Amino acid sequence: MAKKLEKVDVVVVGSGWAGGIVSAEAAKAGHKVVTLERGKPVDRQDYVGVKDELRFSDRYEMMQNLAPETITSRNTLDEEALPVRTRSEMMAGTDLGGGSVHWAGATYRWRPIDFEIRSKTIERYGEKKIPEGMIIRDWGITYDEMEPYYDKWEKTAGISGEPDPLGDKRSSDYPNPPIKESPAVRLFKDTTKKMGYHPYQVASANLSQSYKNPDGETIAQCMFCSFCTEYGCDFGAKSDPLVTVIPTAVKTGNCEIRTHSLVRRVLHENGKATGVMYVDLRTGLEYIQPADVVVLGAFSFTNNRLLMLSKIGEQYDPKTRKGVIGRNFNGQFGITFLGARGFFEDKKFNLFMGAGALGGTMSDFAGDNFDHTDLDFINGGGIELRQYGHGPIARNSVPKGTKNWGPDFKEKSIHYTNRSLVAWYTPAVMSWWHNYTSLDPTYTDEFGDPLLRITNKYTDHDKAMAKFGIEKCTEIMEKMGADIVDPDEIPEEFDHVYDGGHYAGGVSMGEDPETSAINNYLQLWDMENLFVVGGSAFPQFGGHHPTATIGALSYRASEGVIKYLKEPGLLTQPKKEGAKA
Repeated sequence: MAKKLEKVDVVVVGSGWAGGIVSAEAAKAGHKVVTLERGKPVDRQDYVGVKDELRFSDRYEMMQNLAPETITSRNTLDEEALPVRTRSEMMAGTDLGGGSVHWAGATYRWRPIDFEIRSKTIERYGEKKIPEGMIIRDWGITYDEMEPYYDKWEKTAGISGEPDPLGDKRSSDYPNPPIKESPAVRLFKDTTKKMGYHPYQVASANLSQSYKNPDGETIAQCMFCSFCTEYGCDFGAKSDPLVTVIPTAVKTGNCEIRTHSLVRRVLHENGKATGVMYVDLRTGLEYIQPADVVVLGAFSFTNNRLLMLSKIGEQYDPKTRKGVIGRNFNGQFGITFLGARGFFEDKKFNLFMGAGALGGTMSDFAGDNFDHTDLDFINGGGIELRQYGHGPIARNSVPKGTKNWGPDFKEKSIHYTNRSLVAWYTPAVMSWWHNYTSLDPTYTDEFGDPLLRITNKYTDHDKAMAKFGIEKCTEIMEKMGADIVDPDEIPEEFDHVYDGGHYAGGVSMGEDPETSAINNYLQLWDMENLFVVGGSAFPQFGGHHPTATIGALSYRASEGVIKYLKEPGLLTQPKKEGAKA
């Protein structure tokens, strides 16, 4: 029998940016908080001197172990889903700080149209522009309303950047100047500027200088050591929860963080959440943590699955298109991040130096910055050239047609070391009625609970956007002077590789409880003291990386939690008129 613990004001599931921000803000406001993390305790010292490609880039040590629990995947409703068991195919972070600890650091605000995609598309192009089966909708919040939360997150994270020339209004500049550009990044920016575009430096959570944030946490200056993506930072120079919101929460004395704590159920009675049930993975003992407010701030897959296992909210049924939990699954993986790689004969770059967000980018083909009248897709994406820092094992590119073994491979592998660059497109991903999450009827985890099942199929719209991005990247790479340009190929079907880490939706925002699960404070329509925070809130995906938007929404949700504790009730009322999705 589970042991019942002393009640607290807020229990938070997850310790990444989403859960960490809510934990810190609620604790700073004087509320008693317990934060539950399924992984082990870690801090910056655990990553000092640990630059091991085999451990982290090949064996994915910072990713979730998929043996005891994973997802299952299928393309269509009539197929049986099968488990995804290889960590290179499904990158879900774990341990204290979550996936935010091994992120690259590229930071973008999403555009006004991303938050009002349905109404703005109809306004400019007419309703027929939205394809049959696409279930996009407005978020129930505008960019102008989001802007203060973006600003707050950027200051907490100490983001180093410069404004997007085609961007939207900001209340203040980034707190730190952009990081230095490399010759490769400069070539991209100079070339695209000559082509009439508007390049700028990628805003970075790899900091350009030492910085103390408003909470008093110090983040160090980036050393360009190249080990950001898939790694924790040696120097405390990559802004993540371990150097920002987690120490802030703990310093208040109001937040207790419990690691090795796997939450299995949200407990509820008479329409209210009463707490969570979790198991200590070291002992196998079960505990009940009562709370006035429950916050699910875990990974998108976990947020979805916990609601389903706890029988909270109406499960989405694709046959009737009714229900909200599991609806609007989306994200950047698979067909996204396609572009073109260029190989240079007479140019060499020091590609072993780098940082996760060292790069140039442009937004000329993002959002509605270009005319879609004659295009067979809506929205768009950014084009990036990033210099992560090449490791000799994980990244060793050769031109297409080269054998992957033998003298030809060895010769070209050596020759093209430091001679290849890639530009890619980061497309917005729209939601479709047939892409959703549900509980698997066959496969279970180590506790006998059903795994989360993903049903996902590419559409002609997805392929048209990918083709457009590949063509633009190919043109840019040719103009940059590459002697060989290898465009990426578009797969015919989704091959069950969830390799981007940007999984979203399933517990999505909106104004209508018939088509959305949560309001614009990320408060569940059906259970007012339950907040579901993170990428699971996205009704569809924007055309850039998601972390800043997750951070901004987490500050919005934190505000909602604190308001609710003062005066319980729904913080926003549903508006059904014009909220069709």
